Amino acid sequence: MTVEKSEVNLRLDLFLLQRMPKAISRSFVQRAIKEGKVTVNDVIRKPNYRVKFGDVVKISIPSNAQNISIEPEPIQIGVIYEDEDIIVVNKPAGMIVHPIPSHNSGTLVNALLYHCKDLKGIGGELRPGIVHRLDKDTSGVMVVAKNDFAHHNLSNQFKDRKVFKMYLALVSGKVEHLEGDIQISIARHPVLRTKMAASEIGRIAVTHYKVIKYFEHATLLMAFPKTGRTHQIRVHMKCINHPILGDKLYGKGSGASRQMLHATKLGFYHPRTHEWIEFIAPLPEDFKETIWLISSGV
Repeated sequence: MTVEKSEVNLRLDLFLLQRMPKAISRSFVQRAIKEGKVTVNDVIRKPNYRVKFGDVVKISIPSNAQNISIEPEPIQIGVIYEDEDIIVVNKPAGMIVHPIPSHNSGTLVNALLYHCKDLKGIGGELRPGIVHRLDKDTSGVMVVAKNDFAHHNLSNQFKDRKVFKMYLALVSGKVEHLEGDIQISIARHPVLRTKMAASEIGRIAVTHYKVIKYFEHATLLMAFPKTGRTHQIRVHMKCINHPILGDKLYGKGSGASRQMLHATKLGFYHPRTHEWIEFIAPLPEDFKETIWLISSGV
């Protein structure tokens, strides 16, 4: 696609958003740019690049991405709290948060659309209500916006790092220090595009941790991500040679049935009342069972 005079000086992501079908969200476009799937005159550019008259912009996306149909599905979800503005849920491990071209059924969004009848379109067609994510095999607490007002407010809180996030992680080996900060920048892996990796040219990422208990070959700890990078805790634990048990992407995948990472507490300011509120998601049974097996030396 070629930039017209009326489009000169638009940000690259906004230019693409205007040109792409309505089903394609801004976050999808931004992710495509960051993953190097967008070029301007055959050169990879950043989302904030200002397009010029005559620029030739190319984007590589799955052919079926614009044809995703998101339908409400009667999937049971663990609701922790709900009011007119927000719904807080306990996402189970194994559930994808929002539809993707290869997986448009059985997601948290499908379940939410059934539970919240007026959620469709809030913040985007493909990710209605979603202001943050958990990886597929990470369980735990999530907040979802039920209207545009709440979506805008919560998105800004996450962006401005006003949200408190606490995870429980079961990692391999004995972490040397009882408490510490991991500050390692993260970027998309240069070869394996589904992975993230430590990178000097990546975005700054900070995780604080506190050890709860040592086992013979593992450590149970609390992790407090100060930033919100993709796979942040998983990458950081790998970087200090203590990958999360069961994490097949960043570890050996052994020692557990899935990655032992659980978002246990989430705190933020209520978008309407501005009151500070916190929510806790109970530890799932598979996590408890893995702790028992490790503590028993099985």
